Amino acid sequence: MKKTYLSLTIIGTILPNIFVTMEGIESGNYLLYTNPIDTFNGMFANNISSAFVTDLLFIVMLFLVWSYSEAKRNNIKNIALIWIYTFAFGIAGGLPLFLYIRETNKNTP
Repeated sequence: MKKTYLSLTIIGTILPNIFVTMEGIESGNYLLYTNPIDTFNGMFANNISSAFVTDLLFIVMLFLVWSYSEAKRNNIKNIALIWIYTFAFGIAGGLPLFLYIRETNKNTP
């Protein structure tokens, strides 16, 4: 599973960030952080995008709670680095990265 999780981390980081890069080139709002008001307005531009963003934000909050608990249970250090990765590049890369590190940690004596 480690190889699968690592592959999913790479794919989950690249795919969504293709669109982030395209938006950054088009608008100058790189990584969607240089102009947070425009990012926020775009995220909640209509009911459909608002539904997706609300769902995504809930999942990220759930991931933070769950990964903290799992990190303590599995003695995973530096969980904050995975959270920073998740906030910078998205849950699609952050979740499989956590799962990869958890699997790696399980196999370490």
